[in-house]
Amino acid sequence: MPTIENPAVRDDLTQAKTRMTKALEDCRHELAGIRTGRASVSMLDPIRVDYYGTPTPISQVATIGIPEPALLTVQPWDASLIAAIEKAIRSSDLGLNPMSDGKMLRVPIPALTEERRKDLVKHLHKVLENHRTAIRNIRRDSNDALKKLLKDKKISEDDEKRGLDEIQKATDDFIAKLDAQGKTKEREILEMK
Repeated sequence: MPTIENPAVRDDLTQAKTRMTKALEDCRHELAGIRTGRASVSMLDPIRVDYYGTPTPISQVATIGIPEPALLTVQPWDASLIAAIEKAIRSSDLGLNPMSDGKMLRVPIPALTEERRKDLVKHLHKVLENHRTAIRNIRRDSNDALKKLLKDKKISEDDEKRGLDEIQKATDDFIAKLDAQGKTKEREILEMK
């Protein structure tokens, strides 16, 4: 396989791979927030608390701990936030019911019902499809940039062909990585406790 020598094509390919890596990392972060029946600090990542008028992630206003596999503790740095944090957790779609002792919230993680597991898997597939689409859009943008370079006579047809082939390989590689992440998370969700 000949290497890509044209700097414009190399730059386009590098930029596409960088953007695809960011999409993959975003997916990994989003999947970490999907609960699996065991406690995880990242479960509370999507939840925002009204902190003096600003929606703020819980992790930025409290210490989150995992004293046992099915329990999270949330200890706000400012005790006046405990009611707001409790309300935010209750109103989230995580199905969690925090208990307050005035200083700390204890958030038991209930076992997942079969129906809830299926809902989580559907949500997982939606997240994965959104990220696959993002990667395909990056491929499209990159391909368009290569076609414009060819049209402006800055690269040859051979360079364009090699660039398109490399971008397609990168797209296939990143989508395979996404699918592998999804399969791992799906196994975690469906695992019976």
